[in-house]
Amino acid sequence: MAGIVQEQWSAAENGNATMTAKGSSRELRHGGRTAHSMSSSSLRKKSDLRVIQKVPYKGLKEFLSNLQEVILGTKLAILFPAIPAAIIGSYCGFSQPWIFGLSLLGLTPLAERVSFLTEQLAFYTGPTLGGLLNATCGNATELIIAILALTNHKVAVVKYSLLGSILSNLLLVLGTSLFCGGIANLRREQRFDRKQADVNFFLLLMGLLCHLLPMLFGYVGNGETSADLIADMSLSLSRASSIVMLISYIAYLVFQLWTHRQLFDAQDQEDEFDDNVEEETAVIGFWSGFVWLVGMTLVIALLSEYVVATIEEASESWGLSVSFISIILLPIVGNAAEHAGAIIFAFKNKLDISLGVALGSATQIGLFVVPLTIIVAWILGINMDLNFNLLETGSLALSIIITAFTLQDGTSHYMKGLVLLLCYIIIAICFFVDKLPQKQPNAVHLGHQLMNNVAAAVGEGVFSS
Repeated sequence: MAGIVQEQWSAAENGNATMTAKGSSRELRHGGRTAHSMSSSSLRKKSDLRVIQKVPYKGLKEFLSNLQEVILGTKLAILFPAIPAAIIGSYCGFSQPWIFGLSLLGLTPLAERVSFLTEQLAFYTGPTLGGLLNATCGNATELIIAILALTNHKVAVVKYSLLGSILSNLLLVLGTSLFCGGIANLRREQRFDRKQADVNFFLLLMGLLCHLLPMLFGYVGNGETSADLIADMSLSLSRASSIVMLISYIAYLVFQLWTHRQLFDAQDQEDEFDDNVEEETAVIGFWSGFVWLVGMTLVIALLSEYVVATIEEASESWGLSVSFISIILLPIVGNAAEHAGAIIFAFKNKLDISLGVALGSATQIGLFVVPLTIIVAWILGINMDLNFNLLETGSLALSIIITAFTLQDGTSHYMKGLVLLLCYIIIAICFFVDKLPQKQPNAVHLGHQLMNNVAAAVGEGVFSS
């Protein structure tokens, strides 16, 4: 009898150990992953290493294995030839629009590979540091393009490209995901967790306030207020607001990765007790992944330099305004990998991941990349403020409000996605027909000052009569 009891106790103990092992495995599988990295994983393909394993030399075999995983381990590998083509074209005298187009195509797989490499490093750094690494490198392409444009004193391009990234995530990516998910799941209602979306919208609205106040300075001045004074006020407020925005983003990371991680792990609940889910392990070593990540970042910087240097020539050759190329084309091509991943998960009725990609990326750009560029411009002695001008700021405000209303009830259908897509098309048409010259960073204040002077003159004439 005692033997039977001991056997049952041993079986129960082994069962608990098995459950603990599974829990630990799930934590390693999901802990370092964000919705951004999970969306990119949908574009990866499994590598066949049987031929490489027959190579007798260990160093060569490891290098070929890493090459197979990093370069050929994505469905976007077909776009990699655009990278050497852009580099060769820059030295062989290709026309500037060709270099611009090839550089954009080359950036598409690089952005997805950076997400893959940060996820590989997360297997070694642990869930918390891995999640922080994923969150920081999630929009590395936009940050590099913005900083390079700043060094070339192209402030308008910086503002346009960052605004376009936010608009594309809120309207294009989310709209396409909701529309495709609704069409693919017509016979069942799609639901998602509103708590994560609410946090993102609170932060986006706070960022919108930081954009509105510098712009409103131009309207509160009277006829005696000089344009230089208004520009200085706007610049000082923008720099102070950028510091506050960065603090809020750090608090958001603490909220997301430590104190309230469960709100952002909703997408894993379906797989939590599924024993058939394939366990994921690292496919490359830590130092190999680190070297590849540094190399990919340098290539992104090189192609981004080509994009910044050739955008005006491409605009003139294609007959498109710089604002349209920066706001519409750059975000679509540069973020194509994660956009496609978000749509694929929406087809699978996993809207929490799709929302995490769209809203998380928009929040990261609005609360981290934008204020960071303001600080970098400050360090470089460049006067860049948070005033994105009336048309651009109005488009941002309405996009945030429309998206917030769309997601307020925690359910989705294809009509919501269609409305968001149509809103994006309207904004795209707006900037397509916009043929006005590029606005200087503080040029809008001159227009506001002129309006104030005219209003004051009209008012004096009326009262004097």
